Amino acid sequence: MTVKPEWLRVKAPQWERVGSVKEILRDLALNTVCEEASCPNIGECFNHGTATFLIMGPACTRACPYCDIDFEKKPQALDPTEPDRLAEAVRRMRLNHVVITSVNRDDLPDGGAAQFVRCIQAIRAASPGTTIEVLIPDLCGNWEALEHILQAKPDVLNHNTETIARLYRRVRPQGDYHRTLELLQRSRQLAPWVYTKSGIMVGLGETDAEVREAMYDLRSVDCDILTIGQYLQPSQKHLQVQTFITPDQFDAWRHFGESIGFLQVVSSPLTRSSYHAEQVRELMQQHPRSESI
Repeated sequence: MTVKPEWLRVKAPQWERVGSVKEILRDLALNTVCEEASCPNIGECFNHGTATFLIMGPACTRACPYCDIDFEKKPQALDPTEPDRLAEAVRRMRLNHVVITSVNRDDLPDGGAAQFVRCIQAIRAASPGTTIEVLIPDLCGNWEALEHILQAKPDVLNHNTETIARLYRRVRPQGDYHRTLELLQRSRQLAPWVYTKSGIMVGLGETDAEVREAMYDLRSVDCDILTIGQYLQPSQKHLQVQTFITPDQFDAWRHFGESIGFLQVVSSPLTRSSYHAEQVRELMQQHPRSESI
C-alpha cells in the first residue's frame, strides 16, 4: 500500500480507556463500525467514551470495494434483544450523543428500518437526554421504510453519498447517486425538523470541481451537515488510494461548504461520517427546530 503522509498519522490511544469501552461492548455483545470498518479514529473515540454502534451485523449484503465490513458471511436473523442491549450500552457509557448505523440488509423487506426504530425507542426510554443520530443505508429506495424511521424522531438522519457521481459505478456499484439525493430530499420533506447529514470520501480520483458539484447537489436537497474525509485503503483487495488530499484542500472545501449554506462542514483527512458527531448538539442549540416547522 502507498505510504501515508505525515498528516494521516494518529496518536496512540490510551488503552485503559479503550479497554473500558471494549469491555462494555463485549459484555453486551455489540458491534461497532469503529472496529468492523477499521476506522483510524478508534483510539480517539474510545478514549472519549464514544462509539458508533453497528446494528444488524456484522455481515453485509453488499460488496462495496472500499469498505472493510464483511460481505462473505451470511446475514443472520435480527436479534430482538439488540435494541435493549444497545440502550444499556448508551446508559453505561453515559453518552450525550449516540450514532447508530448498520450494514446493508437488502435481504429484509424494509432494509432493517424496523430495527432502527426499535433501537431509537429503547434508547429514548433508557437515556432520554441522549440525542440520537442514525446513519442509514439507502433501503433500496423503500420510502415507506424511510418514513417509518423518521416517525421514530431521530435527531439526525445521516445517509452517506460516499463519492462523486462519476465514480459511483466503480466505488458504490450497488448504490445509486440520485437515489441517495432523493433519500435526503424525502427526509427533509417528511420530517423537516430532523437534521439531515451526508458524507463524502476523497482521494479516489475525483477532481475539486466534482467535489464542489456534489456539495451543490447536497445543498439542492437542503442537506444540513456534511463530512469530507480521506479514503484509506483497508487492504490490498480494496480500491487503491489515487491521491492523498492535503489539509489545505480540506479547509478550502470546508469554507466553500459553509459559504453555500451547510450548517456544519467537518472536513479533514481523518474525518469520518461519525467523527466528532457530538458537535451536532451545539448546532441544534444554535439552529433549533421543532415539529411545528
